[in-house]
Amino acid sequence: MALIPLIDITELPPGTCREVVAAGRVFAVYNVDGQFHALDGICPHAGGPLGKGTLRGGVVTCPWHGWQFHVATGQHCLNSRVCAASYPTELLHGQVCIQLD
Repeated sequence: MALIPLIDITELPPGTCREVVAAGRVFAVYNVDGQFHALDGICPHAGGPLGKGTLRGGVVTCPWHGWQFHVATGQHCLNSRVCAASYPTELLHGQVCIQLD
């Protein structure tokens, strides 16, 4: 497994999200009260940018069609069969990093 740095923690204050391209993929990174979370940056509904959505508490709303996901798990808020891929995060040298297989 490779540890992939995504973003410096200073660029992601609490209550914000960012879209990050790393390792040839798009990720959405969130800071919920100092806890960092990462999802696949592409909404499973229609490909919207989850890193450019609206973050309220631990839920992100996709800007294209309003689909909502829990950022800690990637689980859709209304449909248990829909899930965005989530990645465990680690902090290393001031960077939010994820493990990729």
